[in-house]
Amino acid sequence: MSVVIVGGCGHVGLPLGLALAKAGVHTTALDLDAAKVQRVMAGEMPFLEPGTSELLAEVLSSASFSATTDPASITEADTIIVVIGTPVDEHLNPEPDAVVHAIDDCLPFMRDGQLMILRSTIFPGVTGKIEKHLDKSGKKLDLSFCPERIAEGFALVELSSLPQVVGARTETAFTRSEALFAQLGAEPVRVTPEEAELAKLFTNSWRYIKFAIANQFYVMATNAGVDYENVRHAITHNYPRAKDLPRAGFAAGPCLLKDTMQLAAFSNNAFHLGHSAMMVNEGLPLFLVEQMEKEHDLSTLTVGILGMAFKGDSDDPRSSLSYKLRRILRFRAQEVLCADPHMFEDPSFVTQEELLEKCDIVVIGAPHTAYKNLEISQPLFDIWKIVGQSQ
Repeated sequence: MSVVIVGGCGHVGLPLGLALAKAGVHTTALDLDAAKVQRVMAGEMPFLEPGTSELLAEVLSSASFSATTDPASITEADTIIVVIGTPVDEHLNPEPDAVVHAIDDCLPFMRDGQLMILRSTIFPGVTGKIEKHLDKSGKKLDLSFCPERIAEGFALVELSSLPQVVGARTETAFTRSEALFAQLGAEPVRVTPEEAELAKLFTNSWRYIKFAIANQFYVMATNAGVDYENVRHAITHNYPRAKDLPRAGFAAGPCLLKDTMQLAAFSNNAFHLGHSAMMVNEGLPLFLVEQMEKEHDLSTLTVGILGMAFKGDSDDPRSSLSYKLRRILRFRAQEVLCADPHMFEDPSFVTQEELLEKCDIVVIGAPHTAYKNLEISQPLFDIWKIVGQSQ
């Protein structure tokens, strides 16, 4: 069994490739980013993901894994896994043809009899469109949509512990997809491709709406002078029917907002809960700044943002609301400084020590574990209450 992962050096493709290689599947990560390929082949992970650095060294040593920019690697594989999803354009409209165009680039290297697995989130109907596209091209491939379900920071654990949704039209496509993910120990859940597409979008939108509910409660409690986290603790403590009520915090990243927008477009903009969730979650940075302005004249102060990743203990800045917070503060404050212990490539960032020395107010932008025992003398705004003394 051999696999090539198109887009294989990213957050979705690389952990999957390493896990498959560890399980004995000869795996190649195909990626257009030559710098990432070079780093991976040198044994260096291009992003944070627990357990992957050691695993990368192991599978490179055993020659069960490699990375390349050469699309000819597609021809040699039994299975092609495509981790290119549906993007959203500058007008917030999904681009469902993006995956089709990416597959067009691969078509010359495909051969009959291969299994193609679509892995990243796609707009409903894209799997069916690709089926027709492959048929029109004369290529005879088995096709399935098997959406990734992992959370960053838990990839290696969840690839084997979570059931794998398999959207397959034919018995052959299902059987072959099931056999591949069985190498990881994943339990298969068979549905149609259309059901799998909606299952992925519904999952992410459900999480996004849950975060919006928590953030709406946070805004209501704060406006009433009440500590939301104390209220949440009272609700959830030994009370199973409310145990999944989240903490307040920035709901961001490359998936949740984008996939909620995809569902909104799919429903002809009739996804009213989704639209409301977007307004609540995307409005939280501005609400936070307005709370600061109730107590401080920001125009005379330097504000520091600790944590610029989209989630705690991550180095991933994609769609991080900390950057939206920075834009708002740059307009209202005298100066804004940013720092993050996991992100080193942004030359505009300062060290944590410099930030704490120069800033009049500190905001926690991402709830990194490193901030738990941080001692801050300045006024502190911490939605997550990751710092014990937060106000």
